[in-house]
This record gives sequence, C-alpha cells and structure tokens, in this order.
Amino acid sequence: MTVIEQARELGKAIQTDDRYIRYMKASEINDTDTEIQNKIGEFNLKRAELSEAMRTPDKDADKLTTLDKEIREMYDEIMAMPKMVEFNEAKAEMDKLLDSINYIVSMAANGEDPMTCPEQAPQGCSGSCSTCGGCH
Repeated sequence: MTVIEQARELGKAIQTDDRYIRYMKASEINDTDTEIQNKIGEFNLKRAELSEAMRTPDKDADKLTTLDKEIREMYDEIMAMPKMVEFNEAKAEMDKLLDSINYIVSMAANGEDPMTCPEQAPQGCSGSCSTCGGCH
C-alpha cells in the first residue's frame, strides 16, 4: 500500500471517529438552525456597518464605540447559545485530534518513531525529540 493510499485509509478512519461524527452533527445542526443563522447574519451586518463607519474620513467616535459594543454583545450572545456551545466544544475536540495526527506525522517525517511519539508536542517543543527525549 502506498503512502497516499494509507492517507486515504486514515481519512476513512477519521470519518468513523466519534469526535468527527459529533463535530459534523453539531455543524449540520448549526447550519440549519434558523435562529443561529439569523443571529450570525445580524452580526455580519453590524460588522459591515462598523467597517463602513471606520472608512469614513470624519469618524464619529461615539458611533464607533457603540457599534463595537453592540458587536461584542452580539458575539457573546451567539457564543452562549447551547447549540453553538456544543459546536465549539465538538470543534475543539476535532481540532485536537487533527493536531495530534499532524504532530505524529510531522515527527515521523523528521525521522522520529511514530509509534513512540507523544500525541501532542511537549511544552516548549523545539520540533526535535532529541532535545527533550519526547519520542524515545
């Protein structure tokens, strides 16, 4: 089996992982949730309004401050929605999985033993396991 074929097998394995399944489900729920999508749309419009206000030559500081405050409040409201909390937690787990895979593959490409490398870079990792003994 070639390296590319093995990468495709890894891709299939990722798609059966519980973290992937949770992430995809949360993503689909958010993508189809009207309330979340409306809030995101309103947020994007407010950001565009702020961007436009910042481009004007005679900026109104009070207006910029008000828009910035409204954007922060809207963001906090969106991020606190239960479905968005679930999505962010699922995404963090998926990102952690992908970071671990990338780290192991990178270490192997640098000559380290992929069977003994840790799943995550040690704190202050220089990229070489010989400096800390992390993969030996």
